Parts: sequence; structure tokens; C-alpha cells
Amino acid sequence: MIAGPTASGKTTLSIALAEAFNGEIISVDSRQCYRYMDIGTAKPTAEELRKARHYNISILNPDEEDTVADFLKRAENYAQEIESRGKRVIYCGGSTLHLQSIIRPLDDVPPADPGNIERLNRQAELQGLETLFHTLQEADPDYAQKMDGLNRQRIIRALDVWHQTGKPFSSFHSNEPINLPGNLRAFALHLNREDLHQRISIRVDRMLEMGLLNEVRGLIEKGYTSQLQALNTVGYRQAISFLMGECSYDDMAEDIKTATRRYAKRQITWLRRLQFLHWLDMNIMDKQEAIDEISSAIR
Repeated sequence: MIAGPTASGKTTLSIALAEAFNGEIISVDSRQCYRYMDIGTAKPTAEELRKARHYNISILNPDEEDTVADFLKRAENYAQEIESRGKRVIYCGGSTLHLQSIIRPLDDVPPADPGNIERLNRQAELQGLETLFHTLQEADPDYAQKMDGLNRQRIIRALDVWHQTGKPFSSFHSNEPINLPGNLRAFALHLNREDLHQRISIRVDRMLEMGLLNEVRGLIEKGYTSQLQALNTVGYRQAISFLMGECSYDDMAEDIKTATRRYAKRQITWLRRLQFLHWLDMNIMDKQEAIDEISSAIR
């Protein structure tokens, strides 16, 4: 497993590992699974996809719901397929809930109540998703604080559990130490704060130069709206605001950078809880040195 904050170089390293160790890559990302969202999710390029086979990339439309449980089922099937051909499985990504699902089975959360889900969706349509989010902040401030933007599906699911049980959704998330399965080795990329922020800034500028706004226009023309879980996320949310005339280009770009830095900070905070992670200091080693260190660790 290659984890780390956004823009830390996970994709480049994982492809080099796949080439070195006869591996194939499962994307552990909550948005790269969606079609038509290539630039804003920093998907591997066509050239990178030719170098190493990837899974969980561009398999769903943006309006299709996708849960962590759905991802885990796919990941388990992908891993079996990869191993059946004698290849090494390489997980690569930074979506923390998805990473955790691979490391430890999902907690025993009550199944969704269709009546609750329908009622909450109707309330979101009539009163706005912000109203539901404010309710979630009161009912479960811990979970609301960790959320990346107004994620409709997660807000509604958390409130569904709260209505069913009277308990915060976050209370079903075990606080027991996370132990690494015996067949898995986990690595995380470290960069000092200044270098990571610079890489984030460069990445955002590059995304805009590559045509992020055209990508978002295309999504809107296909009928996808900002109310969707996939589009109410960093990069897409700000681009939609700009296209709606709600902010300037410079404000949009700066807002994307600020939100991405905050997201990276949350990723790092979560990763630091995992005592078993083997950290790779990318400030002092190049790609080949990182591969050599991984090679020594997995022998």
C-alpha cells in the first residue's frame, strides 16, 4: 500500500513499483472511479496507464452512488484477479476511509433505512443540503468536521444512522488500534510542509492549464450538477462557483489551493495514527531510493 497526502507523488512511485515488482495498481481514491472527471481527480495519464494496469478508474458515472463498502467489494475482487495471474497487488491512494477498509473490516453499522433515506433526500431538495449538514453538525460534530465539503450521500447516511439509533454515526467507528493484516505492507510518503504546499499550488495551476474548467463545463452539459456527491468536492465545487459567476478566477484558484492544503492536513493527521506505517521521506530520497527501501522492507 502506497499512501500519503494529495500531491505527494503516490501515482509516480506506484507505477515505478508496478514495473519493478510485476504489479498492478488498485486506486484507493473516492473520485477516480468516476468517468469524465480526469483532470480534477489527478487520474493517471494515458501514458501512465499504459505503463501499469490500473483498477477502480473511470468505472462509474458521476451520478451513481458509491460507498466505501462498494469500493471494498470491488477491491477484493480486483485483488483476487491480480493475484490469480501471479501479479503483485499495489494499493495506491489517499482516501482515508477507503484505505482503512482495506486494513480493517468495516464497523458494524446498521443497514440503511429506505424510509429515512427517502425522507432525508426530500428534505435536502426542499430545504437545501446545508440544512441537513447543520443538523449533522449538532448531532455528530466529530463526523461533520472530518467531511470534505457537503457530501450529500455521507450526510444523509450519517443522519439515517442517528435517526435509527439515537447515536452519532462516528460512535460506530472503532477507536481500537488499527493493526496491519499479515499479507500487507504499508508505506506513506512524507514531504515537509513547505514542499507539499508548493506541490499543491503547482498541481492546481497545472489542472487549470490542462482544462479543468472545460472538464467541469462538459459535466454540466451532460446534466451533472453540484448537488452530486462526486462534484461537491475540492476543485469541482470551486470551478462550478466560478462558472456560475459567484467568484473571480483568482479567488477560485486560491480557494482550490487552500481547500486542498486543508485536505492534505487531514490526511496526514489520520495517517500519523497508524503506528505500522513505514514512512518514506521524499525530501531526502529520490524515486529509485524509495523503491530500494520498499524492496528491503518487503523481503
